[in-house]
Amino acid sequence: MTCTLDLYTDYLLSSMGQTSATGLSRLTEGAVSHDQVTRWLANTYLDSKQLWKAAKPLVRQAEAQQLADEFAVLIVDDTVVEKPHTDENALICTHYDHSQGRYVRGLNLVTLLYQGHGLALPLAAELVEKTQGHEQADGRMRWRSPLTKNELLRTMLRQAQQQVRYRYLLADSWYASAENMSAVRDLGHEFILALERSRTVALDEVGRQQGRFVALDALDFPDKQPQRVYLRSVPEAVLVVRQVFTNQDGSRGTLYLVSSDTSLSYEQVTTIYQRRWRVEEYHKSLKQHTGIAHSPTRTLGTQANHFFAAILAYIKLETLKVKYSLGHFRLKAQLYDTGVKAMYQHLAMLTA
Repeated sequence: MTCTLDLYTDYLLSSMGQTSATGLSRLTEGAVSHDQVTRWLANTYLDSKQLWKAAKPLVRQAEAQQLADEFAVLIVDDTVVEKPHTDENALICTHYDHSQGRYVRGLNLVTLLYQGHGLALPLAAELVEKTQGHEQADGRMRWRSPLTKNELLRTMLRQAQQQVRYRYLLADSWYASAENMSAVRDLGHEFILALERSRTVALDEVGRQQGRFVALDALDFPDKQPQRVYLRSVPEAVLVVRQVFTNQDGSRGTLYLVSSDTSLSYEQVTTIYQRRWRVEEYHKSLKQHTGIAHSPTRTLGTQANHFFAAILAYIKLETLKVKYSLGHFRLKAQLYDTGVKAMYQHLAMLTA
């Protein structure tokens, strides 16, 4: 018996704690040795090509079953997988975690997610690798990636152009650059993106040419009516809406959304953008169900392969979700219950 990708991803989904070469060897009762697992992780090369190969059958099935009024969207977002006790390197290093509002040590992962017909599948993923060092005024070195997350997004969009049909790209304000907007339109698609309230717009083409720009939070949006405006570096007019909502603590929040599709209503823009929440569910499932942060791997190659294997394990969960009509948390709970019953029965045998 040898270590394979299928075996390794099954092990990740079956585990409830740390995942290691020793743990997989024990699971197979020594049929796969610790050294075999270690060599497999060191000699395998996993990247977005394997993600697309695994996701493609489900995507094609969803496209075939898609109703006339349905359409798919692509969602881009990044997340930080914390690894506070792992030695720092180009992958595991300091990143700013926007969800926590602080810097943490871990892996920064950028994913392009396909969402359509009930599916949420990663088509491509990029690991932010900080390999360029710059000495600061105080003499300390500061490291950064040679490619920004926005550049990684545009690369992934060009790859997806040959793979799937979709109508909109959805993203938060981090990815709402003019370059990204133009890239999406050049590829023949539309976008709905969040904008910072300080982003400035012109009310007409003449105003843009004359430099008359105002901040979004200074605009009037009567009765949830969208505004047709112009951005500085985007040639075509765009649609902007302001969504006011109430937070769980009772406070009120405001979200500004921009769409290249100027035919949409307020309700259509906000409803389509709600689909972006699926990327948050993807991040949560990835961190809780696939052991992505629970491997003691230490080299760049083995760490990268483990991370991509965890994403492939997520795709397995999504496949099982379609097959059995059960969500990821319910599927994982069933595996956990089976394990607990087996331990209980074994304990009863030992104490008999």
